[in-house]
Amino acid sequence: MKPKKLAVAVRHAAFEDLGTFQSTLTASGYSTQYLDAGCDHLNPASNADLLIVLGGPISANDEAYYPYLRHEIELIEQRLSAGLPILGICLGAQLIARAMGSRVYAGPAKEIGFAAIELTKAGLSSPISELAGGSVLHWHGETFDLPNGATLLASTAICENQAFSVGTQAMACQFHPEVCDGRFERWLIGHHSELVSERIDIGHLRATEWGERDALRLRSDAFLKIWLAQLV
Repeated sequence: MKPKKLAVAVRHAAFEDLGTFQSTLTASGYSTQYLDAGCDHLNPASNADLLIVLGGPISANDEAYYPYLRHEIELIEQRLSAGLPILGICLGAQLIARAMGSRVYAGPAKEIGFAAIELTKAGLSSPISELAGGSVLHWHGETFDLPNGATLLASTAICENQAFSVGTQAMACQFHPEVCDGRFERWLIGHHSELVSERIDIGHLRATEWGERDALRLRSDAFLKIWLAQLV
C-alpha cells in the first residue's frame, strides 16, 4: 500500500478549518494534521509534504499581540526557499506575501460576502480557473502588494491582488474556496461581533451560502485536485 502524504494545516480559529478541502485531500492520498497557532509547535510542518496556512480574524501584522505569527512567517520562508509546497487561505495568503517581503495593509473597504473573482490571463490557465463561473466567500479587511516573483491570478473590484502563485509550489488565495461543507453557521456565530459592527445582513449571508454551497463545493474540489496533481 502506497504511504499517504502528510498535509499539515496551521489553524488560527477552530471554525476556520479545512472545510471541504478535507475530503479532497483524503481522496488525493493525503493524511491531515492540524496545528493550532500559538498552542502547537510548528516543527511537524517543516518537512510535511504540504503546508496549508488557514485564515483567521487577526492581522498578518499583529506580531505585537500574537508573537507566533513571526514563527509562521519564518516557516513559510523556509518552505519557499526549499521549494516545498504551500497553500495559503486569506490570512495564510497574506502571511505568504509578508514572507516574500510584501506589505500587508488595510484595503479600500472590507470584503465580506460572496462574489466572483476576475481571472488574469495567467489565472485562466491555472487551477484557480476552476473557481470561476460562480461566487466564492470573501472575508477580509486587509490586502497585500503582489510579491516579487509571484504571478497574479485573480482580482476583484475592491482588491486587485486576490490570488497569486509562485511557480507550482505555492498558491495563495485571499478568499475562501473551502467554505462549502455545510458548517457555515459556525462562521456566523464566530464572527458575530464583526458582522453586527459592519451591519452585514446575517440572514442574507446565510441564505447566499446555502444557494452557492453545492456549486462551490464542486469547483473547490476541482481547483484543489488540479493544483495537488501539479506538485512534484
